[in-house]
Formats: sequence, structure tokens, C-alpha cells
Amino acid sequence: MRAQSAVFPRLAIGTSLILVCAIAAFAQTPLAPATVDQLKSQYKTVRLAEDANGLAVIEPGTVLVLRKGGILGVPPTSAVLCPAKFQDSELHAPGGFCAAMVKQSSRYFQAGEKVYATKVDINLKKGQISFLLVACDACNGADPPSFYKSEVVFVFAKGYLETATAAQLQETIGQVLRPDVAATAQPASQAGPPAGTVGAGSPAGAAAKPEAEPLPVIAAPAPPPDQPAPTIEVGQTVDQVVAALGQPQRIAKAGTKQIYFYKDLKVTFNNGKVSDVE
Repeated sequence: MRAQSAVFPRLAIGTSLILVCAIAAFAQTPLAPATVDQLKSQYKTVRLAEDANGLAVIEPGTVLVLRKGGILGVPPTSAVLCPAKFQDSELHAPGGFCAAMVKQSSRYFQAGEKVYATKVDINLKKGQISFLLVACDACNGADPPSFYKSEVVFVFAKGYLETATAAQLQETIGQVLRPDVAATAQPASQAGPPAGTVGAGSPAGAAAKPEAEPLPVIAAPAPPPDQPAPTIEVGQTVDQVVAALGQPQRIAKAGTKQIYFYKDLKVTFNNGKVSDVE
């Protein structure tokens, strides 16, 4: 039995078709080759595929632990991504029109959840490194798997990327995405389905073990530890509140004030800062 599967649009030509999606690659950049090699090693990307049974991990990558909340996940079929932005040591959650578009089907990843990178892109012109992410459902004990995807963009000062070392970049990225060495070192069958177990009749399936041979029983991974309830304080920004509580159910405006209504909470902002919490 595969470790992960999901209800996903089926593609078929003849009897079966494998779709290899998001084969991750670092963008070609004039960075020092040693720097790029170290980043590739630190953030090995995942390979996903779809067959008649749905989406699956065929080659696990580096398991990354989210250290901050505020990254908005959307279903794998969504054409819209709302990137979170990390700049000046602060994570800015997506909001506005983009978040409103996916409100009914999205959810915010929580600190402590584990993800894979499907692509890492270095843009020297913009001074950015972006990570496309997908939930590591087996790591999080998600049942059924969701394969929720997201993006986080790290913004650096102009000219910084051209001279930065891999260690300096990892220090910044590590404030949001920390490699889970123990989980990554596990056998592929624990961190995700091993290559060659996508499905019979596919190129990968041809190399799989015969169905008659039983697969080893793998204990379900422990769920992430409970996170403390978020606290909202006077003086916090809109981004900080949304990162902690998610998008509000309703927003009201009165002059310079904005009121965010949550299920059991009402947060009032004055000139973009929290002025009252009820």
C-alpha cells in the first residue's frame, strides 16, 4: 500500500499516463558553483507523479520544518498561489485580494508542520530566493493526504546574493525553513513512497517489487507538537495578526480604524496597528 495518495484529476492516454510534476531545479545563476552545490545539498527537492491512483511522492527530498506560521497553503489543483514574503527577519503573510480568492479552499500552515520543496529559484536581479512547497503528509500524519502547496519568497538587499555564502543564505532561510535531519535520513518508505512504487504499467512501476511481495509495516509518524494559542497584543501589525490567526471572517472599516472579526475575537486596528482586542 502506498504511503501517500490523494484524490486528483485523472489523466489517461490509452490505459495509463504518468505525469511527473515539479521536478525541482535550482535556477542557473552566476553564484559561485560551491554555493549553489551546498544549497542543492541542503534543500534537496521532491519528485511527484500522478498515475491512475492519484498524486504520489516518488522521490522524497529534504524534509523541512516550518518555524513560523503565516504561509498560505492551497490544494494541488489550484492555479493561484499567494506567496508569503520573508524580509528583514519578519514573515509577511499573504493577504488582500489573493488570499480572498482562495479563502474557501485554503489553510495556513502552522509552525512545526513539515513540508518538501518542489522548486528552489534564485533571482539575482530581484534579490530573491523562492521556495515552492508541498505538505509532507506522511511526516505530518495527515489522513487523507492533502498535498497542499504554497510558496515563500526570501527578499534580500540589492547586491547581497552575488556575494553571500551558502552559510549566510542558510542562516536566513533557516529562520522559516529548518531541515529536519532525522526525518530526511529515514528510509524513503517512512518519509514518502519510494521511487518505483507509483503504479503498475508505468515506467517507475516497472521497477517496483511484485505485488505478491508484502511491503514492510511502517509505524505512522507522530503528529507535530501542539502549538500554544496565539496571543494578540496592542501595537501588532495587520500582517502579524493574520500570520497568527489567519484571515478574518469579516472586516469592517470606520475612518482610520479597521475591525477584524474572528469566531471568538474582535481585533481593532488604528492606522495599521492593533489598538484594541475583545
